[in-house]
Amino acid sequence: MSRVIVAGAGPVGLSAALALSRHGLAVTVLEAGPDLAAESRASTFHPPTLEMLAELGVVDEVLARGLVAPTFAYRDRTAGHVATLDLSVLARDTPYPYRVQLEQSKLTPILRDHLARCGVEIRFDSPVTGARTDETGVDVLVADGSTVRGDWLVAADGAHSAVRRALGVAFDGITYPERFLVASTSEELTGWLDGLAAVNYVFDPVDWSVLLRTPDHWRVLLPTPDGSSDETELARLDARLRQIHDPGRPWRVAHASIYRVHQRVAAEFRVGRVLLAGDAAHVNNPLGGLGMNSGIHDAVAYATALAAPDPDPATTRAADDRRRIALEFTQAVSHRNYERLSATDPAARAAHLDQLRATAADPTRTRSYLLRACMIESLRPVTP
Repeated sequence: MSRVIVAGAGPVGLSAALALSRHGLAVTVLEAGPDLAAESRASTFHPPTLEMLAELGVVDEVLARGLVAPTFAYRDRTAGHVATLDLSVLARDTPYPYRVQLEQSKLTPILRDHLARCGVEIRFDSPVTGARTDETGVDVLVADGSTVRGDWLVAADGAHSAVRRALGVAFDGITYPERFLVASTSEELTGWLDGLAAVNYVFDPVDWSVLLRTPDHWRVLLPTPDGSSDETELARLDARLRQIHDPGRPWRVAHASIYRVHQRVAAEFRVGRVLLAGDAAHVNNPLGGLGMNSGIHDAVAYATALAAPDPDPATTRAADDRRRIALEFTQAVSHRNYERLSATDPAARAAHLDQLRATAADPTRTRSYLLRACMIESLRPVTP
């Protein structure tokens, strides 16, 4: 039986491990940390990802713990509500015509529990430092000096992937000039702003934002200019939040963090017996919630290819296809979302808002728009 090593116990790595195990392959997961990561990070699951999680046998738990979001909305900082798009128009395209809001840190324990039932070992405190691949397999190097041999390696070890670096794979792209600030608040925003959905994109040439509901918090994403310290930006966070709504007191903020955002794609997703997945293969801005979803799609595609009678050509096809999708879809859509949210030309902004209103008013146009925004179009042909 083939043994596949998975580097990384995030949502992508654990999805890969469970999919591989469901196909009857032996799996070992190597994770750098002492336990699963507790950071919230990504929190949106698109319909095709829910379909994949159903095939893995975990979707019912995701639905039970998550927040079903049947709509998402566009707003303008000055004009208020612009348009709401209803995902129910996708009912004939997917059994899950909605998004689910659930932090990735709540998905990974679900996946771990299912892997334990399958007898899959997760080795914590085992940072992967590199890999050497040959014609018959791959030696995975661990920080303690040990080597783990496998027939294949799925490298889901993040944007700073030690595996990708050890293999010398280029990771070209751009870094956005502004940093992104994410604040989690216990305030109930629906009492303050009209027409809110669970996911809201707010247009503004300077202070665009995203308002996301999760089971525990509202999360507010704001751009943060380059050239100032994190301390300075965190100190003025409340003033910025009061521009969204001023309750006459400070907002209750549970947690806030600032990070740099990149758009990058690895030069190749397969090197010998190594497959790059998730952030190790591609990173993008979070606008649209595409990153984690695309990584899980990588994981499932690779598992299917590795379970093929002849995995060598199957994995090459899968890796090439996933790289094409990363370039033509994930990168393109997420960057266009950024450009539209932050557009400064008043005429272009007004035209786009009018287009969104017209789309929301026409079910046919709404379906066409959502097939792309919800990632269905990136994975399979769709009928008119």
